[in-house]
Amino acid sequence: MEIVRSQRRNGSDGSGSAASLPLYKSAPSIEFRLEEFGQYAIDRLRVLQAISDGLSRGKKPEEMENLVSEQWRANMKHQDADKTLRKDIISHFVLRLVYCREEEMRRWFLSMETALFRYRFRLQNAEAQKSIMNELQLQYNVLGNAEYETIKDKLTEAARSVNFTSNPETVFYKVPFEDVPELVASRRVFILKGFAFVPRNQVVSLVCTIFRSNISKALALTNRKWRAMIQDQEKDRIAPMVEALGNVYLGPDYSKPKDCAEISLKDINQLASTSFPLCMRHLFGKLREDHHLKHQGRMQLGLFLKGVGLKLEDALAFWRAEFSQKVGAERFDKEYAYSIRHNYGKEGKRTDYTPYSCQKIIMSTPSTGDHHGCPYRHFSEENLRAALNKMGVGGRAMDDIMDKVRNRHYQLACTLTFEATHGTSCETGINHPNQYFVESRKFFESKNKQSQPTA
Repeated sequence: MEIVRSQRRNGSDGSGSAASLPLYKSAPSIEFRLEEFGQYAIDRLRVLQAISDGLSRGKKPEEMENLVSEQWRANMKHQDADKTLRKDIISHFVLRLVYCREEEMRRWFLSMETALFRYRFRLQNAEAQKSIMNELQLQYNVLGNAEYETIKDKLTEAARSVNFTSNPETVFYKVPFEDVPELVASRRVFILKGFAFVPRNQVVSLVCTIFRSNISKALALTNRKWRAMIQDQEKDRIAPMVEALGNVYLGPDYSKPKDCAEISLKDINQLASTSFPLCMRHLFGKLREDHHLKHQGRMQLGLFLKGVGLKLEDALAFWRAEFSQKVGAERFDKEYAYSIRHNYGKEGKRTDYTPYSCQKIIMSTPSTGDHHGCPYRHFSEENLRAALNKMGVGGRAMDDIMDKVRNRHYQLACTLTFEATHGTSCETGINHPNQYFVESRKFFESKNKQSQPTA
């Protein structure tokens, strides 16, 4: 704690930054407890996931700024500025370690951290922004009053084209045009003699490009250190926590049936065709077709069925009926029944296992012959289109879903599938297969009540 205080007096937080907005250039020597390791990471993850949901659902810039401010205040901010800064730094470096391990994880973390930095930078005053630019070695000159007067009409015209009001108090930076290709390409700046005149409210694009590049390189370096040293050295202490944080689910608990009655074997076929998300519908179909699933497929589908209300006795009957057609009833009882009872907390440590979240399913890595995982991520475009067609999805809805898939918004693609197949909106978005099921049952139950004649 003293380390952070002393560094802030000198205008740095130990990671190369202006006082209130770290740049996370290097991890400072801050001691903290293992409980903070996990809790700080989860709190920051809530912010990043909120940003991800907001961006994927197309929220406007002003809506995103409000969302980031609210999430930061709720999850990260402390009355003591030193404690906020300390938590900010620790949580970033913990999640950097968690998300450095896989390419998909690195890409998501990089995008969300850059988005978070973008909105936090925009909230800084002019002096703080200039300090951050200096930290990033962006030594650009502020446009002087005399030069402003000679080109103010052009600046006003350029500003008007992007709905920005320019006036003599507006701060402009004079930068080489090649340093702001994004702004030049979208014609958001005035260019003269090789220089672009960037208003302060748009310099964030340049700053974020440098920030993103720095974090991307740092993630690659952390990944190498993780594989070469940390993973083995910390296998009994930090590594299990890192693995758990990579699959952490922050939504409602679906380990028990939620907001719906228990299901029975006679209902399962009808429910699979109307209320199972695509990942579970695919597993269910393959089980019916092959009368077998590999371990991860059995876990993904089995825990889902447990969560939607299939009792242990019915689960044993369900799996026995399918597997006995391929391996025989005796082998099923010897090799497979134990794991089903184990999932229900009736064997071994008697842990009551929870259904897999979307995040865990998306991050899985199915091999040849496996059928688990997220179809929106793991299917080819041709196979995904065919699967969605079977669910009755087509036309504009299909195009919108495929667009989200191409941009790696897999959970939003699932949300759009829900909306297309149910003819209703899902404002909260789909974050869990069992949530999909619960929302589907609510929809059909409400629809049935509306169709019943009144007395």
